[in-house]
Amino acid sequence: MEVHVDRGRCAGSGLCMSYVPAVFDQSEDDGKVLLKAVRPASGSAAAVRGAAARCPAGAITLSGGDARGR
Repeated sequence: MEVHVDRGRCAGSGLCMSYVPAVFDQSEDDGKVLLKAVRPASGSAAAVRGAAARCPAGAITLSGGDARGR
């Protein structure tokens, strides 16, 4: 799975960081998402999918294997 973030759409809610801190962080400057791992460990796939689904701004998209839970 590959994770992509659109910082322009990010609302800075921090939900993604609270779900998967190994993959997402939050900028101290503007509060927007920072991606720590484009290809997260396969063990975190479900949590990453959950974070993407719950992003209030739809700023997180997934592609590749495990992106849809398969």
